[in-house]
Amino acid sequence: MNFLEERILKDGIVKEGNVLKVDSFLNHQMDIELLDKIGEEFHRRFKDKKITKVLTIEASGIAIACFAARYFGVPVVFAKKSKSVNIDGDMYVAEIESFTHNCKNQVIVSQKFLGTDDHILIIDDFLANGCALQGLISISENAGATIEGIGIVIEKGFQIGGKVIRNLGYHLESLAIVEDMDAATATVTFRNQGENA
Repeated sequence: MNFLEERILKDGIVKEGNVLKVDSFLNHQMDIELLDKIGEEFHRRFKDKKITKVLTIEASGIAIACFAARYFGVPVVFAKKSKSVNIDGDMYVAEIESFTHNCKNQVIVSQKFLGTDDHILIIDDFLANGCALQGLISISENAGATIEGIGIVIEKGFQIGGKVIRNLGYHLESLAIVEDMDAATATVTFRNQGENA
C-alpha cells in the first residue's frame, strides 16, 4: 500500500453514490506535504518524458498540477470553466461533463499558452468516467501539442474512464486506483498497482 492509499483509508469518507470524499486533505483543505509527495511521485513516473507544460482543469487540479510542475521546472496551464473579461484572443474550447457536479461545462484555454512545440503532462485529482480528461485531450490535440502522459491522483477503477483513456493509447498513471468502495461498511479496496490496465 502506498502513501496515498494509506491516507485515503485514514481520512477518506465513502458516501452513497460512489462518492469518495477526500476534502480534508486533497481538494478543499489541502495537506501541503502530501501534495508535495504527489508531485514528486508524478515526476518519478514521468521523468523520462520531455515535459514542457503541465495541463489541468480548475479548480481541484490546480494545486496538484503546481506541485508536479515544480519538480519538472515547467509552467502550469489550467483550463477555465468560464470565460472572464481578462481572457482575450483565440481560445481552445471543449465541452465536458462532470461526474462530481452532474453538469456540463465548456472549458477554455487561451491559444497563446498551448502550441505545437509543447509536450504536455495532464494532471487531475479524480478519474471517474473520463469526461474531463477527454476535454483536456481534445484541447491539447487542437493545439497540436504532444501528450506525453496523464497523471491522476485517484482513479475509480470500477468506472469506465481509466479503461477508455488507456484504450486510446495514452500513458496513464494513477497513484491510487479504487477497485471497490462501500458506504455501508465505510470500506475502500484498492487495485494492486501492478494491475493498472
